[in-house]
Amino acid sequence: MSAPITQTTGRRKRATARVIFREGSGTITVNGKGIDEYFSSVAQTAEVTHPLRATGKLEEYDISAKIIGGGLSGQAGALKLGIARALVEINPDFRAKLKAERMLTRDSRKKESKKYGLKKARKASQYSKR
Repeated sequence: MSAPITQTTGRRKRATARVIFREGSGTITVNGKGIDEYFSSVAQTAEVTHPLRATGKLEEYDISAKIIGGGLSGQAGALKLGIARALVEINPDFRAKLKAERMLTRDSRKKESKKYGLKKARKASQYSKR
């Protein structure tokens, strides 16, 4: 296995992705599985590979990722951010292209914490007048 070119981190919701780029043929492995095997949805696979397609580097690097936490949608978003950050680290000229397509911005939305006296963050029990 060749030496890593770069290692970056991407986050979304509760998911954290550690992304390692190596010179290669374009294979993407997530937690030891192929990308098509890990992400069942075609839309999630397309979201993950979007930074690579936008820069034209889809088949130049082997990417291995370790993702912890969250659901599949959050994990896909975290991996997308990690890949975009790695591409900018490899070639700073990609920054303008990826930033214009909003791939370098971390989506800061998270689940709101539960409040005491309520059933969820905002859901209260039904009011009864009598």
